[in-house]
Amino acid sequence: MAMAYAIRSSESSQVLTFQTTAKWNAHFDALKQTNKLMVVDFTASWCGPCKLMDPVIQEFAAKYRDVNFVKIDVDELMEVSQYFQVQVMPTFMLIKKGKVADQVVGVKKEELQSLIEQHRK
Repeated sequence: MAMAYAIRSSESSQVLTFQTTAKWNAHFDALKQTNKLMVVDFTASWCGPCKLMDPVIQEFAAKYRDVNFVKIDVDELMEVSQYFQVQVMPTFMLIKKGKVADQVVGVKKEELQSLIEQHRK
């Protein structure tokens, strides 16, 4: 019983987080070489609407296994959020081959889902 739970909990989060800009840059550069869609969730620990989108991002990450989901705390990785000119949280950047293909600002589950489905092909 405990074993099954451990497996399930490790699978439950497909969302990557980065504590350093260097690790983010390495990941970003590696993904640039592929055609894989990356969805970056710019968030903050103090942001209420961000918390509302947390389960949505977890759900999408489990559903769209071919998409790379990343969560970036704007307070931890300020340079990254400045690079992408993020001013409102949550902001979701859809990035393909190192370029921003689309973005969604705010709590907009349906809009985000439709853009993911459009860009993951």
